[in-house]
Amino acid sequence: MEYGHYSVMLKECIDSLNINPDGIYVDATLGMGGHSYEIANRLRNGRLISIDRDSKALERALIRLEPLMDKITLVHGNFRDMDAILGDLGIEKVDGMLFDLGVSSPQLDESERGFSYMADAPLDMRMDQSTAVTAADVVNTWSGEKIKRILYDFGEERYAPRIADAIVRYRENKKIETTLQLVDIIKSAMPGSALREKQHPAKRSFQAIRIAVNEELEAISEVLSTAADRLKPGGRLAVISFHSLEDRIVKNAITSRENGCICPRDFPVCTCGFVQTLRSVSRKPYVPQDEEISENPRSRSAKLRVAERV
Repeated sequence: MEYGHYSVMLKECIDSLNINPDGIYVDATLGMGGHSYEIANRLRNGRLISIDRDSKALERALIRLEPLMDKITLVHGNFRDMDAILGDLGIEKVDGMLFDLGVSSPQLDESERGFSYMADAPLDMRMDQSTAVTAADVVNTWSGEKIKRILYDFGEERYAPRIADAIVRYRENKKIETTLQLVDIIKSAMPGSALREKQHPAKRSFQAIRIAVNEELEAISEVLSTAADRLKPGGRLAVISFHSLEDRIVKNAITSRENGCICPRDFPVCTCGFVQTLRSVSRKPYVPQDEEISENPRSRSAKLRVAERV
């Protein structure tokens, strides 16, 4: 089976959503449609809103979801516009929402998209190819300081200064146009010990640039707050993240709705006005089982956090 046919932690997601057959659900990141298919398959008179910013993902998923399309509304849009999307559809509250924050396997495997550091392709990395900024724009036009900051902040790359300097030096003589060009520049800036690590030396930098191009992290905390407000009491929020920075943002977003009181600990009652709106279903995130990891190695870093509206 190809990677593109896998949906990460599918059983855990479906079980966590505790699906009501007559409920309204949102799959905020449709991808290949695996999660959407299983949600819709459990609906009787319910409705599923499936959103993706990638028009190609919508086209692929439509083929998979065709038998269930009487229960599904497909939306070409960005999950950060969740509030407006639901408003346009006349939906006030929903029974559950799922966010899969990873890059889908087809995006990684289609070399022309420029997400992968394993194949040569134009530096693109846009999830929505109608947007303006590409990875080539980032590495060729952004300042060295700004590149260093995104490598630090979004990739947690410890060699960020060296890599940013190498990018700036290279582009003084030649434009950086392809993924393998960028990989070579990154490798040239790293010490031999880093090149011998198990993880590919360009992984963190590519992650950082992808996040910057698609403005991913800026949206996560804000949209999870919107999601919490849109849930019915007892409704579930399920979020899959794939690296520590994303997971930290998700955890903090849930915690702020679960335990956001800022009163001193010795106060007998809360006076800051905090009202709990979410409750974590599990203290620790769910992670893929060994069997799933062996079948789909790309799932190994995934974490699933689930919260319930109170």
